Amino acid sequence: MGFVSEKYLIAGGTASELAAGVEAAVSEGRLPPGAMLPPVRELASRAGVSPNTAAAAYRLLRERGVIETAGRRGTRVRPRPASTFREEIRIEVPPGARDLSTGNPDPALLPPLGDALAAAARAHEERPAMYGTGDDEELIALAGERMRADGVPAGPLAITSGTLDAVERVLAAQLRPGDAVALEDPSWTALLDLVGVMGLRPVPVRVDDEGPLPDELGRALRAGVRAVAITARAQNPFGAAVSAERAGALREVLGAYPEVLLVEDDHGSGFVDLPLHPLAGVTQRWVLTRSTAKAFGPDLRVALTTGDPVTLGRLRGRQRLAAGWVSHLLQRAVAYLWRTDAVDAAAVAASYARRRDGLVAALAERGIPAHGRTGLNVWIPVPDETTAITRLLARGWAAAPGARNRIATPPAIRLTVSPLGVAEVDRLADDITAALRPASSGRYG
Repeated sequence: MGFVSEKYLIAGGTASELAAGVEAAVSEGRLPPGAMLPPVRELASRAGVSPNTAAAAYRLLRERGVIETAGRRGTRVRPRPASTFREEIRIEVPPGARDLSTGNPDPALLPPLGDALAAAARAHEERPAMYGTGDDEELIALAGERMRADGVPAGPLAITSGTLDAVERVLAAQLRPGDAVALEDPSWTALLDLVGVMGLRPVPVRVDDEGPLPDELGRALRAGVRAVAITARAQNPFGAAVSAERAGALREVLGAYPEVLLVEDDHGSGFVDLPLHPLAGVTQRWVLTRSTAKAFGPDLRVALTTGDPVTLGRLRGRQRLAAGWVSHLLQRAVAYLWRTDAVDAAAVAASYARRRDGLVAALAERGIPAHGRTGLNVWIPVPDETTAITRLLARGWAAAPGARNRIATPPAIRLTVSPLGVAEVDRLADDITAALRPASSGRYG
């Protein structure tokens, strides 16, 4: 048939039916990634519908992240369809291997939740949350105090089910499929997946240990990105933390584009010992979100988000139309943990730092560059990800492939230090050295 597989028949009388047929063919593998689709008029002719209906079908498919249109190069199934997630790029961890690929916090550093949940349950018995109840006032007040203490501009607050929930609602309210978004490269896997599913175009911005490179951000802004996403501290997977000097340079670059949406992720609050240098407020539209996942536990699913009134209003409007609110039991549990100082943030940060900094230093002594200024992860450039991961598995260590996080940066692997004991650092560094620099190849660098 030229454009599509002979096994695939375009059919349907409405835009929704045409789009559903194409999406089903993609999901079932009858239309593989990269397959060309016919031009709008040819689609209309084949299906016996008007060109407007065919164009509407393609618009629906673009919005769902199933297809992409590249001008004269035509319309094709996305090389990485919405049903294919970077998180699915996994390795099988054999029995007995230490799994350093997960990105999870150390359970031993998370606070016990019994008292917090019991206090939340008692509050629920005294004042049950019903339809129309607002966010927990104590949690909102505590979040506001902490953000103001860190220099975040005053603004309205919202409580969402984690960072990604907040980011998705903000991007959906502000952008349209096809819009370009500047993302750190390497970047958080879930954010890359979200951008793809929403039909947005990621524009890579390289990072170093102090955050996004200002020249790279300027290039992305000049290319017409509509939004910029930046991680303030504990950048996943690179470990970057925006320094005071870098924050000043980034503010200067962003200040020339006041209409751009700035999304700032400060999930490192509560387990990182470096201060926050917020960029929030330099553009007209901005949000800053703080998840409690790494400090209190991923299952709490609570993030505190602030921003300009228009953007926060849109976020809360979309939230009311969907989930409605975050469980007040969870909100009150988080408020209890904050109120009682259940986590010694400095001690937690020091524990992660001993493992992370120790590994980076041990690798440096062996001539292997690695990055991990803050947070839970160490990012190690490698000549070939598959070879490095296979050789490490043979030595009893499971690493995450950098392909999950990369847009345009060279190959690398990511190691999460949470399961690692300080006494194991030298052995791990030796095994990484052996995996990356076989005896016959000389030094790696």
